[in-house]
Amino acid sequence: MIGSVIWEYKMGWYFQTYLPWDSLVPSDRIAGSITIGTLVFFSYAIVLNTLVPISLYVSVEVVRFVQSFFINWDEKMYDKQSGTSAKARTTSLNEELGQIQYIFSDKTGTMTKNIMTFKKCSINGIVYGDLSEIHYGKSDDVIKTYMDKQTPSAVIRSYNNTNYNKVDQGVRRVTINSTLHLVGPPPVDFSWNPQYESDFLWYDQSLVDAARQLNNETENTVVTFFEILALCHTVMPSWKNGILKYQAQSPDESALVSAARNFGIVFIERTPNSVTIEIMGKIKVYELLCILDFNNIRRRMSVVFRENNKIRLYCKGADSVIFNRLEPGNDEYKATTLQNLNEFAGDGLRTLCCAVRDIDDEFFESWKHKYMDAAAARTDREEKLDNVYDEIETHLRLIGITAIEDKLQDAVPKTISNLLMAGIYIWMLTGDKQETAINIGYSCQLLNDEMELWIVDGHTQDQVEHQLDQCNNSLLGISEHHRSERNSMATSIVRFSEPEDVQTEENEERMFALVINGHSLVHALHTELEYKFVELCTKCKAVICCRVTPLQKAMVVQLIKKYKNAVTLAIGDGANDVSMIKEAHIGVGITGQEGNQATLASDYSLGQFRFLERLLLVHGRWSYYRMCKFLRYFFYKNVAFTLCHIWFGFFCGFSAQTIFDPFYISVYNMFYTALPVLAIGALDQDVNDSKSIMYPKLYTPGLKNMFFNTKEFFKCAALGTYASLVIFFVPYGAYFYGMTSSGLNVLDHMYMAEVVAMILVTAMTIQVAFDTSYWTVINHIVIWGSLTLFFVAEWVYNYLIGGAYVGSLAMAMKQPTFWLVTLLVVVVIVSPVVAWRLYFLETSPVLTDKLRLKQLKQMRQVSGTDTRMPSIKHKRRSIRSGYAFAHQEGFGRLITSGKIMRTPRNSEGFIDRKNSNISDTTV
Repeated sequence: MIGSVIWEYKMGWYFQTYLPWDSLVPSDRIAGSITIGTLVFFSYAIVLNTLVPISLYVSVEVVRFVQSFFINWDEKMYDKQSGTSAKARTTSLNEELGQIQYIFSDKTGTMTKNIMTFKKCSINGIVYGDLSEIHYGKSDDVIKTYMDKQTPSAVIRSYNNTNYNKVDQGVRRVTINSTLHLVGPPPVDFSWNPQYESDFLWYDQSLVDAARQLNNETENTVVTFFEILALCHTVMPSWKNGILKYQAQSPDESALVSAARNFGIVFIERTPNSVTIEIMGKIKVYELLCILDFNNIRRRMSVVFRENNKIRLYCKGADSVIFNRLEPGNDEYKATTLQNLNEFAGDGLRTLCCAVRDIDDEFFESWKHKYMDAAAARTDREEKLDNVYDEIETHLRLIGITAIEDKLQDAVPKTISNLLMAGIYIWMLTGDKQETAINIGYSCQLLNDEMELWIVDGHTQDQVEHQLDQCNNSLLGISEHHRSERNSMATSIVRFSEPEDVQTEENEERMFALVINGHSLVHALHTELEYKFVELCTKCKAVICCRVTPLQKAMVVQLIKKYKNAVTLAIGDGANDVSMIKEAHIGVGITGQEGNQATLASDYSLGQFRFLERLLLVHGRWSYYRMCKFLRYFFYKNVAFTLCHIWFGFFCGFSAQTIFDPFYISVYNMFYTALPVLAIGALDQDVNDSKSIMYPKLYTPGLKNMFFNTKEFFKCAALGTYASLVIFFVPYGAYFYGMTSSGLNVLDHMYMAEVVAMILVTAMTIQVAFDTSYWTVINHIVIWGSLTLFFVAEWVYNYLIGGAYVGSLAMAMKQPTFWLVTLLVVVVIVSPVVAWRLYFLETSPVLTDKLRLKQLKQMRQVSGTDTRMPSIKHKRRSIRSGYAFAHQEGFGRLITSGKIMRTPRNSEGFIDRKNSNISDTTV
């Protein structure tokens, strides 16, 4: 606009004889010049629209679409067990996968398999299930660590039994120097039990022997223990093809009922008023009097049965509530059981206490009237029921504890380790107990012994605020004289590993981890404390939020989005994770045991947690790298193309006349330069997928947004401006006094336009060839094909369609000057860029440059020791129970209502279902 005003004022005013001003333009010299300049401004706004063309948006969507297909087609993210592959349910978030700073993950079913295994138990103070560990070591860890070459073969102890068949199911073996060694004892033979499950493995014969020692005179505590497991639940039995199946509300209940079944105490059938079990082949029918159902506040479940005119309450629940309700006395037995429970929780097992209480008829009738009144109350019904439950769930007799294992999914420790090395913060948000969450944190390498672990467990806002202040003061290095009070309720800071040398250096980097309970998180999310909580969490290497509700999970994610300019990712497998998945920028659903709610609400779905590593470090990083490179080159070539109109304006009086043919302007971003940049956006890669996983630090540029930001944009704009200057003025100078060999003048508008257009396409194509890091057949076709397409399109347009520029390019190409100018322009444009890159490659190469040099020169193979291998699982110090309940209430009321059950055809008991006339139906 300014250039047009100046030209019209100085030149156009005197040039009206040949180019008269329009009648609408004021006749005054200054006013007329300003009016023309204003109109020209809008004309140039149309001419320069190619700077950000519509094709940019189309090209971006095409690139994202292709990248999504690469995720769907990745065979390395296919889960053979579930038969599911990775699926990109959106195409607009691929590049954000390469910029993830916070990962919020569920635990059960996401990091773990959500398949519970009855591992150990303690009955009457005696531990069962660890016989193989005492004599042979923990075989699973021994085999794994030996196969990882971290444990010498001396720790492998062979089981010498010539009568044992080595191919039987469950044998634990390892091959050392081509010799097969059995690790630990063989699994127990349950063939004596007609209802045993073939896939149930147990290695301690002593528990089976104790369960089969029936004595009518004295109570068998082992049988009572399994009676609790077989009676105190809401599992529904069903028969399919003569085989007993269980339908459980949670995998925990299913594992416990199945364990009792395999030890000879089989849950057979259920009616609204009775439960039938089989004890060592004998059928017993228990009259169901009442179900005291589980909820998240009670953290226990009880059932009351009458059998042989005796009333007994069977109870199971978390240790924190069961131990407070035990009858007085037997302190030594309680201490022994508590020690066993701590050992189980220390091994990462999910523990549960089992107890009973014998009740006389008079007390039960009195209690039953209170129960009926509370159940019929119209106000505060739940609170009144809880008070009534507390009256009968007292003076319990402790029978034992269970320990079930929810194994980690494959390669979870390696996945988390690599993601942490990449600079990503991982938060574990789980509804499980604090101890379980902590132990799983150690097992999956989210926590390690080098971290100082803080536990925030205050029950009031003041206590939580004080704990947060204590943690912040520790981060700031402020010495406190209250460290002796760490274990108090006001300041619960726990260190699981003390340094050998107390006098640590001040500059030594300290790592911290924070664990916060759900009741404390309520106060931490309050508006007065949320900022302080966020600042503390973002300074910790790992954060674990336990006993949290689905709403709290979403609120934690929302809090990070509110205070931190970071891309968040939430991953889960169940319906309770949906709110968290929807709240995060990117949601990932795991196809697991809890339905498809999480995957349906997610942006990406995976078969297992370990595929998250490849999704982020490979596909996410590639997508971000490709998109940034695509955008940089796209703006570069369009700036070089568009600014040629500006330089031509100095020679056309800033009249908004274009230097290029309208056809060329229309197809420049559609045909001439579109395919090479699309190939970069879809196929380019700086290092291959194995290197991307082997070196997680390659992910760091995405976290810092280093590949495309304001600085990179202006660099592209500067390079494009330089290229446009060279592309326009070098041919202009070469042809200013030029002529053909026949003496014809060649400096006209059409001739100049065709020469500049040809040089522009050639220079941009050569530049994209230098920018391509990964060459494929497709790259060769689209890059060199684009040059060929230019000549074909020019010939078709000018000679077949009848373009105005016919013959101009053909005449230019006959002259040696044209080819010399083209070569000169390309060299002048590309050489500074290449020299600049080579300089930094030699002086300050980044990790990508080093890896590419190794890869291209093939100097050496990177040894496997460069990857961070999972550390050997260490047994944690004593920790309390790790059992975790579900969030929702159980099905006790539904069972007693009888609405979901049919009356059994044979109420006399179960004899032989396979040969009986009872149909296969849920009873």
